[in-house]
Amino acid sequence: MGKRTIISIDEEKCNGCGLCIPNCPEGAMQLIDGKARLISDLFCDGLGACVGYCPEGAITLTEREAEPYDEAKTMVNIARQGAGTIKAHLEHLSSHGERGYLAQALAWLTQEGIPVPQEFSPQAATARAPGKAATAPAATAVAGPTAPGGSALSNWPIQLHLLSPTAPRFQGADVLLSADCVAHAVGSFHSSMLRGKTLAIACPKLDDGQEVYREKITAMIDHAQVASLTVVMMQVPCCRGLLAVAQKAREQARRKIPLRAVIVSIEDGSILMEQEV
Repeated sequence: MGKRTIISIDEEKCNGCGLCIPNCPEGAMQLIDGKARLISDLFCDGLGACVGYCPEGAITLTEREAEPYDEAKTMVNIARQGAGTIKAHLEHLSSHGERGYLAQALAWLTQEGIPVPQEFSPQAATARAPGKAATAPAATAVAGPTAPGGSALSNWPIQLHLLSPTAPRFQGADVLLSADCVAHAVGSFHSSMLRGKTLAIACPKLDDGQEVYREKITAMIDHAQVASLTVVMMQVPCCRGLLAVAQKAREQARRKIPLRAVIVSIEDGSILMEQEV
């Protein structure tokens, strides 16, 4: 048991419309006694596919103690619902860049002798390989750069409130925690800062829930066992708050990892300071 991102349902706001139920491919929710209920932490991946379908705003993502998400057990639940739900679940993982969970799901289907949707078949994966013509939708929404100057983004979502700090993409990763404005100020952001790192973005001045940010970074350090953390900020006082959150998270964590701070000029996007802290 550990802290992770998972959905929370406000019973007072829920009107029992049930629109969220079919939009949870994992089958983690049911309509019980006229209210939407989370029936098992094990089935909720914390990616929030259901959130946008609630007309009352009763479903939110929260950070709390929860059983770790289990892809194999989720697939047992999903397979009972048929091929359409299987495909929806795979697309859900793909669109969020959850390569690890996607690989586990595909392996489970193969092991159980259940047909893999054509879009996620080995043949489709081969067609998507570098140098091949794509003949089917990509199995991951986030791809590496295909040309000099291309995107180096390797994960999604990237906003710190939305991401799960223990997702496979954070396991053992070098993490770049960037203030929102940095990517707009630094022309070479992808090639000079992001390449080879897993990204999280936040604004220490405008974002609510700074305590949640601290807890998520702590979870990255202790549970995902990230290798390092680099905090990139603009040359303005409010941006220092992001470094303060990261430092407090590292102090609270059981593991100790390298923490690097980078400050970017507001005038020309150049690096004014870069040092271990």
